[in-house]
Amino acid sequence: MIRGRSWWCRQAWLPEGLASDVRLSADADGRFTDVQTGVGATGQDTQLPGIVLPGFADAHSHAFHRALRGRTHSDGGTFWTWRDLMYSVAAQLDPDSYRALATAVYAESALAGVTCIGEFHYLHHGPGGTPYDDPNAMGEALREAAAAAGIRLTLLDAAYLSGGLHADGHQPLNSVQERFADADIDTWAQRSDALQPDPNVRIGVAVHSVRAVPAEHLARIGEVAAGRPLHVHLSEQPAENETCQAVYGCSPTELLDRHGLLGPATTAVHATHLTDNDIAILGARRVSVCLCPSTEADLADGLPPTGPLLAAGVRLCAGSDQHVAADLLAEARGVELHERLRTGRRGTVSPAALLNALTTAGHAALGWPEAGRLEVGAPADLVAIEDSSPRTAGTEPSQIIMTAGTADIRTVVVGGATVVTDGRHVLGDIGKLIDEALALLDEPIGAAPGSVRSGQ
Repeated sequence: MIRGRSWWCRQAWLPEGLASDVRLSADADGRFTDVQTGVGATGQDTQLPGIVLPGFADAHSHAFHRALRGRTHSDGGTFWTWRDLMYSVAAQLDPDSYRALATAVYAESALAGVTCIGEFHYLHHGPGGTPYDDPNAMGEALREAAAAAGIRLTLLDAAYLSGGLHADGHQPLNSVQERFADADIDTWAQRSDALQPDPNVRIGVAVHSVRAVPAEHLARIGEVAAGRPLHVHLSEQPAENETCQAVYGCSPTELLDRHGLLGPATTAVHATHLTDNDIAILGARRVSVCLCPSTEADLADGLPPTGPLLAAGVRLCAGSDQHVAADLLAEARGVELHERLRTGRRGTVSPAALLNALTTAGHAALGWPEAGRLEVGAPADLVAIEDSSPRTAGTEPSQIIMTAGTADIRTVVVGGATVVTDGRHVLGDIGKLIDEALALLDEPIGAAPGSVRSGQ
């Protein structure tokens, strides 16, 4: 990857706001050492086009879901029928094919300005739940994929111990879910603790959902998570709320709070169907909420109560989730656009607040609080956006997040290394990489193992 030591920006978004004629300098360790404003370019500077923003954090990713893009829309259905198609992909992956797919997905994410991704990782084991020789082989494949794609990773190792939650209690695992589950909570804790951080990877913990983790194990997960990010899918579907109420006599938010899992290190993903009390609890506990607008629309989840969450003191970040479209700028503005649909009002989340969700807040939720800012001491991560394309021409620079998309991203730098130049990733043709990764799957997308699904 091409290393740069100084970059000159016609306009750059610094912590105090937009500035003109900015030089950003970094050392050999990939951290900013100087930020100057009102200066001209020199021959040593790499001159960046358009408007330069801090690197983006994708706070919620399921890399293997990318295999479903454009393949799940023919028969209608619900979140639950979509989940069956997702299981058909999970059933086929092994460490080699997962590494290939995730490398392509993370490279596509880099093209979208992502410099750090949070992988909510629950596909742990081989068929039938048999651990690989290295029980963390699938997680290590994700580590290698992020390194190959040139982005940072927070690996959020998810506990998954039951096959669902019905009114009569937790359900047995099905044959695909066995690949997600460890033998028991102690085995999960031991395997998760074996994952080690490195300069490019930080390790977090996840509760897949209250559907997948019986309440008696929640406190133990909180103990394992101490000092690390803790993420959880929360109230994405009304059925989750209904069954939690039937079994535990409370909402999923209240259940997590009872067991001490809500705090400043916690990120609740989706948080779509909340009560007023849920919102108050999340705010009081200073929880972050990760919204994934493209997925929440694609799966017909509903519209989250963004305004009330902000009013309660929740910090927002954004994620791609199932990679419906690799466009983090669209995900961020979708936070505001969905709130407009919910309320009939504009401007609940300002462009500056959306950028904060995509950068500073997203990195903090992933355990990289030093990242997401163009300032001395921060990782030298930046995204240069063309401001004269057919999409962005005429845009007020401070509102670029409301018009730009992945196609407008020209340069991406991660830790001082140039990963994207002129809209092209250092790995080359990423569409080809994705096609090659999908070709490694044994069955057509949407088919159960051993069956043939026509039209796919």
